[in-house]
Amino acid sequence: MSNVRLLIAAFLLFVSLVHAQELHEKIFFENSLMDGSYYYTKTEYTGNSWVKNIQNKLPVSDENSFTPGNSLELSYRSASEGFWSAAILHHELRGKDHFQDADELSFWIKTEGNPAPETLPFVHLTTQRATQSTKVKLGDYLSSSSATNWTRVRIPLSAMMNDKPVDQAEIAVVVFSQNQPSTSDVRIFIDQVELVPAATIAMIIDNAPKAVSAKGYEQHVDITWKKETNPLIKYIKIYRSLNGKDFNPVGIQSPQIAGYSDFTGPQTTPIRYKLTHIDQNYRETAFSNVVTASTRSMTDDELLDMVQLSNFRYYWDGCESNSGLALENIPGRSTMIATGASGFGMMAILAATKRGFITRDQAAERFIRITTFLSKADRFHGVFPHFLDGTTGHVVPFFGQRDNGGDLVETSFLMQGLLAARQFFNGNNANETQIRNTITKLWNEVEWDWYRRTNDSDFLFWHWSPDQEWIINHKLIGWNETMITYFLAIASSTHGVPASLYYSGWASQSAEAAIYRTNWGQTTDGASYINGNTYHGIALPVGVSNGGPLFFVHYSFLGLNPHQFTDRYVNYFDNNQRIAEINLRYCIENPLKHKGYGADFWGLTASDGVSYYTADEPTVKGDKGKLTATGALASFPYTPEASMRALKNYYRTYGKYLYGYYGFRDAIDLDNNWCSPIYMGLNQAPITVMIENYRSNLLWDLFMANPEVQEALKKISASR
Repeated sequence: MSNVRLLIAAFLLFVSLVHAQELHEKIFFENSLMDGSYYYTKTEYTGNSWVKNIQNKLPVSDENSFTPGNSLELSYRSASEGFWSAAILHHELRGKDHFQDADELSFWIKTEGNPAPETLPFVHLTTQRATQSTKVKLGDYLSSSSATNWTRVRIPLSAMMNDKPVDQAEIAVVVFSQNQPSTSDVRIFIDQVELVPAATIAMIIDNAPKAVSAKGYEQHVDITWKKETNPLIKYIKIYRSLNGKDFNPVGIQSPQIAGYSDFTGPQTTPIRYKLTHIDQNYRETAFSNVVTASTRSMTDDELLDMVQLSNFRYYWDGCESNSGLALENIPGRSTMIATGASGFGMMAILAATKRGFITRDQAAERFIRITTFLSKADRFHGVFPHFLDGTTGHVVPFFGQRDNGGDLVETSFLMQGLLAARQFFNGNNANETQIRNTITKLWNEVEWDWYRRTNDSDFLFWHWSPDQEWIINHKLIGWNETMITYFLAIASSTHGVPASLYYSGWASQSAEAAIYRTNWGQTTDGASYINGNTYHGIALPVGVSNGGPLFFVHYSFLGLNPHQFTDRYVNYFDNNQRIAEINLRYCIENPLKHKGYGADFWGLTASDGVSYYTADEPTVKGDKGKLTATGALASFPYTPEASMRALKNYYRTYGKYLYGYYGFRDAIDLDNNWCSPIYMGLNQAPITVMIENYRSNLLWDLFMANPEVQEALKKISASR
């Protein structure tokens, strides 16, 4: 036992030493969210050889898995007059860009029958530069001649790389390919494909988990537990029983997440669950206690409560542990705070308090932690960076070294949330008084006027760097998500800018602004800020192209009530509603014939994608075929009936893939049979917040009650 404890202590010391550059496991396949096939695979065959595929992708097996719920099926026939290969590509996730040292390629295999070792595939690796490693024979690395039960295969990287040094980040593909001819089809299952160290530290196996609760909804059950911080736990494994006796594994969860959503569909009998911990060597602890729940039919209001609660959890138990602020995405870096998403998350916490998901005292305690952290964190003329390290409060230049200073737009999103919170916490007790005072200090110290760059500038600038100054040189010009930035800069009583900047900058009709809008919109529609054209039967007063991605009508208006804001061109509730309806009608008409699009499957906006993050919009050029739940659901105030249709369809039809413990995952693409594995900080909160604005006006009322906000409305109105 003493040796084990020494190993654990050494491991924890190692973790602390590399904390500034968080290291992740490099996993090529864990589970597929989607049935049918796994997007990040590619198959090929020629001649008389053959490999089973679905549109050149490997099939997914729900009946066989080592780590539930599924595995990859590799069925093939090898012929001397032909060749086949099946590649598993590494899916790069935002923020998971530094990997732990590894010595071996590891995966689990199960075969049907007893295929001869020589008929089992070759295995090799391919790097990002398309360099191919040496092929090795899978049969040489099986622990026995028969792998009819799940067996772990561990292939030294040195055997594939000929003892040459290899950068783990460079390994991009694991390839299985034809070895010797087979007289009949060979069928094997492959699971949990990853790069691992040669030796891993054993866990103390008596550390059994404890399930806290299970709660049933219409189609699923949420199982919750205390969030795990032990770095030796690889997964929490979930077992389910529908008959009260036989428990079967149904899923695994990362320890970063404190619960699991199990989609069962409606069930007539109680459902029971228990858990185990899995260590780095896939050994399991004893079972937890058993928790029980039942599914039930739900009203529309109950569905709204459910969705608000799930998305709020991202900012509650999914937060960065030291600061209490929002992570950029989950899974992702566990210490990298996104400041703009944190502002949105603050408003989600306020909505959750109103709904009774947490108490007012709990919310106040969290805001004490948040505001104390922010008051000590890096700022640049009072402006926060896009990303902060939650353990140190220092800037994280995640988008490159030029982005190592203040981000005025993300700061405006943050301040929108803080100002709503300042009005919410109006009590006379010590905590609420401290929250208000700290928020006022942070707000007053933002030097909006510094980000004008010069006293005669017509524009605000997005970034400033302490060592590179204005190198990014990005002027803020609407129509986009940055209206709130100009609004708050005008609202500031300590470092404000003239109200005339609203029209010279945000709503500029200058030649420079017209070129800017034309370039990003790829059209002259709306190049002068005003638009006036009709799209899908709807006239659009203001907006580039036909309105752009839907986050334009969400991010600035989580607190700023568009009903109450009218400039010389339009009332913004009316304009935003038109943009949402254009988006809806485009998806109904579906000119590119994407799968699923329609009256209950819509919402083109910015989100994760099959290859990278894109800001989708309702144009042929801007439509990538993926839909984002936050697009339709954060539009509830504008399109309540259509948003409710989308909510029910997203949950009831696609919830098995799209809905998880932190609400709706970021995006889904039915053309590619793909669902994003991540939850996004910028996209989870707008669902909770805008549903609350639709239901009660809460965040709109709180933000608009700030005297500085009312003064800004007057100033902009006077400058019309």
